Formats: sequence, C-alpha cells, structure tokens
Amino acid sequence: MVAHVLIAEDDRRQAEVLRRYLEAEGHQTTVVHDGRDALDQARRLRPHLLVLDVMMPGLDGLNVCRILRRESDVLVLMLTARADEDDMLRGLDLGADDYLTKPYSPRELVARVRTLLRRVDRLPSTIDGVRRVGALAVDPKRREVTVGDRPVVCTPGEFAILAAMAQQPERAFTRAQLLEHTRGVERDSTERAIDTHMVNLRRKIEPDVRRPAYLMTVYGVGYKLRDPDNG
Repeated sequence: MVAHVLIAEDDRRQAEVLRRYLEAEGHQTTVVHDGRDALDQARRLRPHLLVLDVMMPGLDGLNVCRILRRESDVLVLMLTARADEDDMLRGLDLGADDYLTKPYSPRELVARVRTLLRRVDRLPSTIDGVRRVGALAVDPKRREVTVGDRPVVCTPGEFAILAAMAQQPERAFTRAQLLEHTRGVERDSTERAIDTHMVNLRRKIEPDVRRPAYLMTVYGVGYKLRDPDNG
C-alpha cells in the first residue's frame, strides 16, 4: 500500500533520512519539526500514517497523540529516546499503534510502516460483511464499530483486535495471536501492550467495565469475545 506519511521529528537530519527512505519505498511524505505543526498538518492533510517523535518542542508527541485520538484513526508510529517500558505503554495507552526506541535503523522503521499499512489494507478483504456479536457490530469495510445505536471510536489497533475476535466469537486468543493483528511485531513487552489495548476497549464497549459482558479474560491463555445473549 502506497501511503501519505507525516513525519514529525525535531532532529532535521534524522527527519531527512526518514523522508528519503520512505519516499524510496514509494510513499508521499510531509515533514514537520514541532508538535503544533504535527497536529495542524495531521488535521489538514489527513495522512495515512504519522511517524511521531515523543520529544518535540511546542507540544510533545504524547499530547499530539492524545489530541488526535479524539478525532482521528490515523496510524501512529511513535519514536522515543526512552527505553523505559512504562513510557512505551503510556504511548500505547494514548492510542499509538507501534513504537520504536532510539537509536533505530531507518530500514526497521520502513519495515514497521510497511507492516502497519499492510495490516490495515488487508482487513476489508479478510472479513466479509458486518460481524455482529450481541449488540456489538464490527464493519471492516467502513471501519466502524457500534454497540446498539452508539458509535464507538476505536484506534486502528483496537479495531484490529475487535475485527479479529468478531470473526471467531468464543475463540480464545493468546496475546501473541492478537499482537499479529494489532502490530505484527513481537517483543518482550507484548503481553502488557495487548492488556493495555484490552483495557481501553472495555472502557469503550462494556456496559459495566467491572463485569465485562463481551471481552472476557481466559486465564492462562488470553482473551475471547463472547455473545452475552447466549448466556
């Protein structure tokens, strides 16, 4: 999939390297160097994917991601100089779809971009029609989720989880299996990352977060999507 990628990186040399690698891959790029420009251009241009550095002047990447997630499902690949796992999880909790810790290889970044775009591009062809589980409906062609008449705004990662689970209700998915649908990358922290996505989904779709009716924990395995109407 050829895409429009917005690069938000305050290191101008690094931003230029990323631009060249991504354009060599066939993508259209726009480059900005501070957080406020990143937010403005994301709203104006509506790119397919945002490569977002955490540490930027004006407005940091975490706040850019937080604001955009209220109004957009743009893919977000976050760049951070911090190796601490809690910082990575905070980015995922705000709606980032993947992350890279600096220093990184530009080739690895291009591979991550390719994986994210391929995952989104593949969803409509792998799931035919609207999937309904109780009052929950997942429409992969329109990329819409509803619970009854209420629309649910999901990040791309959250949508991928629901689309995969709605295709096979009552199946127990491991965290590693869900990761393939959400980010396509395995790392030591993957189980916690999937747990973070699941917490966010429960907040959005469950009538009572303390007593989930749809997204059930399968102890020792992972998660499954159940139909509450089936008891």
